[in-house]
Formats: sequence, structure tokens, C-alpha cells
Amino acid sequence: MAVKGQKFKHYPESLKVEAVRLHVEEGWSYRKIAEHLGVQDKYRVRTWMRKYRESGEVSFKDGRGNPHRVETEQDREIRRLQMEVDVLKKWLQILNREGCKTSTSSLTS
Repeated sequence: MAVKGQKFKHYPESLKVEAVRLHVEEGWSYRKIAEHLGVQDKYRVRTWMRKYRESGEVSFKDGRGNPHRVETEQDREIRRLQMEVDVLKKWLQILNREGCKTSTSSLTS
């Protein structure tokens, strides 16, 4: 059972495909595959084999996130720069307001 704050080990798709290949083509045991590839336990390899039998290599694709949303690195950079410009504009407004207060107070004295 998962514990709050627990980090889960993520294995790349290529490692899962290699584990399946070793079992199917080479006839290796789950334990031997786990030791060879550095997988934490043989039950993880067995789960990959079950998923592979059910739906093939497609089951190893990372399905997290919104597949319809495509944001490029350039889009993220543009958004970050726009936020930076907005912050600087607000800062300039604050400085202008404070500058007006100090300049008018020096004129009245």
C-alpha cells in the first residue's frame, strides 16, 4: 500500500520491452530478469508480462497527462517571459507611485 510522500520507481519503456524479450525469446526466469536489469522484484516483471500478453507493447506507453494538449518548449518559454514582463510592469507602477510621493513631498517642504 502506498504511503503519503512515497516515491515510486519508474522504469522506462525500453527496459520493460527488454524484460519481456528476455522472458519470451530467451526463456529467462522472472527472478533472473529482475536481477539482470536491476528491477526491484520479480513480481514487477511478472506484471509487465501479464500486461504484454493482454495488450502487447502498447501497454508500456506512458499514458499520463492530457494527450490532446501539445505544449512545446517554445510555448513554455513564451509563457514564462510573458509572466516576467507582467511582473516588471507591476513593479514599474509601484516605483512610479512611490517616486511621485517622494517628489511631491520634497516640493512642499
